[in-house]
Amino acid sequence: MEKDTETASVILAAGRGSRMKEFEGNKTLLPLVPAKSPFEGSLPLLLEILKNLPPGPKALVVNYKKETLIKATRGLDLTYCEQLVLNGTGGALLAAQEFLEKQECDQLIITMGDVPLVKKATYSALLKNLNDKGLVVLGFRSQSKKQYGVLEIQGDQVQKIIEWNYWKTFSEEKQKTFEICNSGIYAARKDVLLRYLSVLASRPHRVHKEISGKLVEVEEFFITDLVEYMSDDGLPVGYALARDEEEVMGVDDLPALLKAQGIFKDYKQI
Repeated sequence: MEKDTETASVILAAGRGSRMKEFEGNKTLLPLVPAKSPFEGSLPLLLEILKNLPPGPKALVVNYKKETLIKATRGLDLTYCEQLVLNGTGGALLAAQEFLEKQECDQLIITMGDVPLVKKATYSALLKNLNDKGLVVLGFRSQSKKQYGVLEIQGDQVQKIIEWNYWKTFSEEKQKTFEICNSGIYAARKDVLLRYLSVLASRPHRVHKEISGKLVEVEEFFITDLVEYMSDDGLPVGYALARDEEEVMGVDDLPALLKAQGIFKDYKQI
């Protein structure tokens, strides 16, 4: 395959996954096919994601249990990028900057390591929507938008992504104008993204977190900010839609894991 038809991919797999309280490992290695328990079995979430991503070089952003992740994916021709400090999704993307700078591909996918049900066709649709866009967001419709970030859209362009903590304070009338939720999966033009990573790095959010029983101020970075930066500069940001909410569900806790395992089993029986 020619280099210019390949797509680079960055998979974010550095986090602790603290909501998966019953599991001490990196949750991206949880099984889609359970055996003795939901936490034991075959086909880790991460391997299903890697199988469905477009052809091209792939980087895995690691931190928590990184040795286990590297061992489980040895031989898959991945580049490992360590996120030294868990400072948000934007921080994870910044950790992969050197990898991206070395790639000849002109387009890329950014995805999470706990969304195993996204189909190849969905990634392809996301890339097709790039065209003249610098960035495309994979969105989805949900009957209950609570807890999700939502896309603020004008025409066919995304102006910004608004997190639940903010839009929940809006009037009921304003809330009804938001129809599309953010999956946390993106396609981007490499040159555009690299140009805006320096902007992202220069504008950290200062948030307070409890660490070891103490409230401390930390800097965090969020991929969602890139949408607003590009839009403010007049660069078009588009969106594509996933088939349904289940396709882009994140495996955050035990109920979500059980649901994903059940959906995957049903897929295989069709």
